[in-house]
This record gives sequence, structure tokens and C-alpha cells, in this order.
Amino acid sequence: MSILSAEAVTTAELAPAPFEPLLDTVEIAVLAAGAGPVWTLSELPGGLRMLQVESPGAAVEIRLSVPLDDAVGYWHPKAGWSRTLVADWEGRSRVSLIDGLAVGCLYDYTGATLLTFAAADPVPEVSLRFGVSEENDTHVVHLELPASDTPHRFLFVPRSPSVASALSALRGWYEAEMPAPMPVPEAARLPLYCTWYAFNQQIDAAEVERQAELAADMGFGTLILDDGWQRFGSGRGYAGVGDWISDTDKFPDFAAHVARVRGGLRYMIWVAPLLLGPQADCYEEWAPFAPVAARVPGAYVLDPRHPEVRTHVVGTCLRLVRDYGLDGLKVDFLNEVMVYAGDERGDVGQALKLLLTELRGALLAERSDLLLELRQPYVGPGMAAFGNMLRSFDCPADSTANRVRTIDTSLLAVGGAVHSDPLLWDTSAPVEAAARQLIGALHSVPQVSVRLDALTSEQAEAVRFWLAQWRRLRPQLLDGTVDPGRPDELYTLVRAESDGVHVLSAHDDRAVPVLPATQRETVLVNATTKNRLVVDVEDSGAQVEVDVHGPDGRIIERTRMSLVPGLHSIPVPRMGLALLTKTT
Repeated sequence: MSILSAEAVTTAELAPAPFEPLLDTVEIAVLAAGAGPVWTLSELPGGLRMLQVESPGAAVEIRLSVPLDDAVGYWHPKAGWSRTLVADWEGRSRVSLIDGLAVGCLYDYTGATLLTFAAADPVPEVSLRFGVSEENDTHVVHLELPASDTPHRFLFVPRSPSVASALSALRGWYEAEMPAPMPVPEAARLPLYCTWYAFNQQIDAAEVERQAELAADMGFGTLILDDGWQRFGSGRGYAGVGDWISDTDKFPDFAAHVARVRGGLRYMIWVAPLLLGPQADCYEEWAPFAPVAARVPGAYVLDPRHPEVRTHVVGTCLRLVRDYGLDGLKVDFLNEVMVYAGDERGDVGQALKLLLTELRGALLAERSDLLLELRQPYVGPGMAAFGNMLRSFDCPADSTANRVRTIDTSLLAVGGAVHSDPLLWDTSAPVEAAARQLIGALHSVPQVSVRLDALTSEQAEAVRFWLAQWRRLRPQLLDGTVDPGRPDELYTLVRAESDGVHVLSAHDDRAVPVLPATQRETVLVNATTKNRLVVDVEDSGAQVEVDVHGPDGRIIERTRMSLVPGLHSIPVPRMGLALLTKTT
């Protein structure tokens, strides 16, 4: 039976274990089958702590317990919308290299952390149980770890003023200790046009080339041709995948088509190399290596624990890049291999690491500037070596989800550039609808997927304006110090700063703290429902020039203001932007 008994409704019903002080108010108990486990806690440079648990050959359970204090939320990579407190009979997660990370952060009403931990090794599969213990007035986290001959290692961060600062400390450790991330070429950090929401699978060479011409003129740098380019790429199922050959009815000469688009944009295509459908010509050959159905309709999943599968997948991806002259690949549905997790035939995460290591080596040998997109939930530190574009999970037309998911990803992103899910909006809607989607992706590399030739003139100007602003502010938005606030508040005030430029994106009606005496430029983005922003000057104040732009970028007002300490109302239209430039 598992140490984490499935029969126990709450953690209080589990067999008792002696707890000991660990860090701050966190207590720990460690259990293992057979001989008693040994644990130690050491301090690392920079203030982190390293927990090591030794119990050779035996499965281990680590129990963490924290007094509730004024806790309001618990963040972890698979939280989704459940980022407030849950009961311990509800909180469950299973993670691996390809599906999240064993990491969690409990925080209080002020945003300060009460517990922050993370697995130092992101590859092995880990089962977690977490939540409020109603019987003990505590928040608990239980981790079930597989047997290992090497010590289990977990990082702990002492209490920090915010979730972002605590996770930044973890990110720094991963950057220093994990394998070098995949190189990030400039093209991975440029706005990207994707065909998926705009066309789904109803795409052909002429349409792609038309959109590519418009995209290059609007400020995009890369194009992704999504699902639908391949033979049998119609309908929403995957019964025809596996051969990965272009549909000649849609693309009579695919390599020549790619070459034409590459005159203005980098070119990537979508591929799901671990899926195998019964309509594929290669199905009979590879079916023995794909015994389990995928969770997506119509396909089975190739098991990467077989070396033959790894060789096949690498060869397929390499052939696509070579034959079609591609700049990169959008590799999808890697997380489908979790259908094999826990079958006691080998660790899926370890096998996938082998596959991705081989794939990275082969592709970078072919093209040193290759682009490779990975998608939530497999964008944690362990995957940094295998992809340089880390994309938010699917959220069509949902600017809130895009904002939340991209920021969640960036909190622990090591190496690659964080990308939004492709932006979708109604091309007949007012310009504010387009601007709201673009603002939702502001703190990531924006991807867009609407028919550019169907945009109104105002929407087209909005795209040009916000992409231009994004490019100008990229040092702050992607590389600056970012404070998004509490996760349970859904990051409704996001602050990013570097080089004397402060970008503040407000998504609800609140006073926005500004430092005009300290910053040479303050950028106010109004994503609220009001046609003004209230700012709270928190330093000595300054004289500023104010340029107010509408959602389509048009200058609405230019004026000067004396921003003295206290509250001020600035007339910024909803989905508009104001630039405050210090003059004294």
C-alpha cells in the first residue's frame, strides 16, 4: 500500500508521525518503509536551505506542517484557478518532469510567504497531498517519493515578503545548478503570429502567405503553422497523425512555400511526435510501442521508455526541419506520456529526459538558432534545457487566463522566453476588445491568432501600437524585476521595472503606486473599466510630461503635471496607456 493511504479522508487520519522543527514555523516528519530515514537541513549561499533525506531502496513520505497564521492562498504550478486554500481532503497533485514540478508556496494576507519549497531534482514522479487540516488548524503538504539510492533533495526558502521574491530565489538556484538552458535566439523574443485560432485546420499555402505578409508589416517576427498542415489534418481528432507528411492539396510544394514566407518571418510548424493514429501509414509498425490511448481523441501514445521510440521521434523532427527548411518546431502533447505513469515499468520522466536530450542535440547540430516551443504544464526548470519558447496553456479569447498563466510560468522560468497563448478576439468588436487581449499578454512574448486581413482599421492600428510598445518596453517586461502581487488576486496589478523605467498594468480599479522622483519614465496601462487611473505618489514627487494614448495608440492628450505625494487622477481611457516622463 502507498504510504499516502488513499483510504484516509484527511491527513489527520493517517498513522501518526513525530514532527520536528524545520524552518521558521514549518515542522517536518519523514517516514519510510523498513529502516528509519535520515534527514538533514543545511544552509546554502544566498540563504536557501537544502533538505536531504536518505532512505536507500525505500519509498519515502515527507510531511510538512505549518500553523495557519493569516494564510490566504497556496500556489503551485498546477493550481489553475484553485489558488486559495483548500482542505487536505481535496488537495491532490501528481507531478513529473513533463507535468508540473513538486513546488509550493503558502502565503498570507499581506502576500508574505509562510512556506516555500521545491524539489531540487525535477525529474522523478512525485505525489502530493496538501491543504488545510481542519482537525489541527494547520496547512499541510505531504510528498510521496519513489525509492532511490541517492538522497532526495528539497529546497526551502525562509519567509519572504512576496511569492515572487521567494520563487525568484528558487529560480536563481535552478539557473546556477541545472543543466544549461537551450539557447534563446532573438526570434524567440519577438511577437509571433500563429494560425491556430484564426484558421484551425482549414489552412492552405495562399492563406498563410497572405497573413505572413501582413504580420511582417505589423511587427511580428515569427510565424507558426499549426495543426492542419499534415496529411489527414482535418477534423478535431488525431486518428491520422504519425507520418508527419505535408498535405499536398493544401501545400503543393511545402518547402517552396516555407521559403517564400521566410523572406519576412521565421517559420515554425506544429508537430505532436508522440501521438500515433490508426489512419497513419506507419501505424502497424509503431502500434506495439503505443499500447495506451491518448487523452486526446483518436490517437495512441508512443512510449518513450523504448529506445526505438526515441530514435524514431528524433528522426521525425530532424527530417521536418531539414526537408522543409524550418526555423523551429512547436512540439505538442508531450504530457500525454503521463498515461504510462505509475505502471511500474520504469520512470516516464527519466525516459522523456533521455528523449529530449537526444532531440536537443540533433536539432541544435542541424541549426544552432533553432526555435522549440514547449507548452504548460511542461515548462518547469527541468525542461529549460529542451525548449526556448515556453507557452501558456490554451485559453482562447481569455485575457485573464493568459495574464495569470504567463505570469505563473515566468515565476519559475529558467532560460526560455515565456509566450502567451495565441490571442483571439472578435474582429467585428470595438477596438478595446483587441487592446484588452494584447494587454493581457503584455508581460510575455505576445502570440496572436486572428485573421489580420479581417481586422478593422482601428484594430490593426491597435496591434501595431501595442506591439511597438511591447518591443520598446521588452527590457522591463521580460527581463526586469517583476512583482505581480498575490496569486489568489489573479495578478490585477503587475509591476515591472529596470533601467529607470517602471511599467504598471492595472486590471482593477485601485490606487496605483508610482515613484516619479525615482523613475525617469512611468508607463501606466489601464486595463480597468474606468476612463482614468488613480495613482498614489509614494516618493517625493516630480514634474512630469504626460502623453495619453487611446487603445489604438492615438495621442489623446499631452500635458504637464506636478505629481506631489498623495493621490492623483489621470484621465487614461480604458485599454489605453499613459507615459509619464520626469522633467525635473
